[in-house]
Amino acid sequence: MRPPEDRRAGQPAIGMVSLGCPKALVDSERILTRLRAEGYAISPDYGGADAVIVNTCGFLDSARVESLEAIGEALAENGRVIVTGCLGAEADLITGAHPTVLAVTGPHQYEQVLDAVHSAVPPAPDPFIDLLPASAVSLTPRHYSYLKISEGCNHKCRFCIIPDMRGKLASRPAHAVLREAEKLVEAGVRELLVISQDTSAYGVDIRHAEDRGHRAHITDLARDLGGLGAWVRLHYVYPYPHVRELVPLMADPANGLLPYLDIPFQHAHPDTLKRMARPAASAKTLDEIAAWRAICPDLTLRSTFIVGYPGETEAEFQTLLDWLDEAQLDRVGCFQYENVRGARSNALPDHVADEVKQDRWNRFMEKAQAISAARLSAKVGHIVQVIVDTVDDEAATCRTMADAPEIDGNLFIDEGFEGLKPGEVLTVQIEEASDYDLWGRLTDG
Repeated sequence: MRPPEDRRAGQPAIGMVSLGCPKALVDSERILTRLRAEGYAISPDYGGADAVIVNTCGFLDSARVESLEAIGEALAENGRVIVTGCLGAEADLITGAHPTVLAVTGPHQYEQVLDAVHSAVPPAPDPFIDLLPASAVSLTPRHYSYLKISEGCNHKCRFCIIPDMRGKLASRPAHAVLREAEKLVEAGVRELLVISQDTSAYGVDIRHAEDRGHRAHITDLARDLGGLGAWVRLHYVYPYPHVRELVPLMADPANGLLPYLDIPFQHAHPDTLKRMARPAASAKTLDEIAAWRAICPDLTLRSTFIVGYPGETEAEFQTLLDWLDEAQLDRVGCFQYENVRGARSNALPDHVADEVKQDRWNRFMEKAQAISAARLSAKVGHIVQVIVDTVDDEAATCRTMADAPEIDGNLFIDEGFEGLKPGEVLTVQIEEASDYDLWGRLTDG
């Protein structure tokens, strides 16, 4: 929950539990910002809240269980709970498990959430402050912020139900994205993390419309964002051919677009990708990766993969391991396949046994760890820029341009770090590496 805020007498307060991905976190921030503009306080705990909003995740069965448990905890601790988010698309499931919730709404249904809050906890108008614009509520440290550029997705991957929950691709106007980014940078944000379900498809649904001098295309948007003076990091990019247009921007040190691509490859064997119904399944990804690195040698590539997908043979899995050897990705995540209620992959034949999934996951992660260790070891001696995330009594925890918050590694400064502050961008020489993290010392350049 949020830290406590100033609260005038009689002012109603709302608590928020936000689960799931960064896209859901942005939804939570928008809801809280709207509520604060209407005179509500934001409570940091259950006890100080007149009602609690639980923003749920419903992508995997494990996430659904976590969401239902969070709703139950909020009911036990507070008793007045409004549910929203991806699992909110299944209202019967929620009310069946927790019949006393006050209301259930689906993902990014901001107005319905506000209506539910108004009904449960009427606002207390204050003519002295209600006409003042509210500053945005942030659930991340003030030096970085997620920037959502679209909702939904047009793909029909068999293992995914996001389009069913969040609908088809709906891109925000480019000028609106730029204006939000400008306000964030003006407020002190030093790093913008661009997110959507399919970042490289941005603007396709509105035919890359140009409005107020800005075109809704990911290349144009990246160029515009890169000129704001903050780090700009792209997440969830599919390897379409036009991604090549982004890489020269990343290679230009004058541009704030970081040399970092987060691309969910998911697998490498063409038959597995076909069963997944993945877009760009036939793309020669190794050739693309080589072309990107030829343009931008410092490019960091992160990805996620699924092992044990229905029908995955040992030969298909070995193809994935061999591909990983060649691709030499910097940051890798891996998930064992699990059925998701409503996903078409559930009906596929030849589901893989749990013990085989676990064995393949172990082997995949062993190889990924070795690749990470080797690539980080090669950075020892290099001078890099880092951004400070936290400082405690033992060290300053930082990130390089190659590291996204919470999902990638860190760089630690454990000598001469006194006086450093979160959000500072520093020059550091890398002195030591482990499998996933780095250590360095401050340098003048």
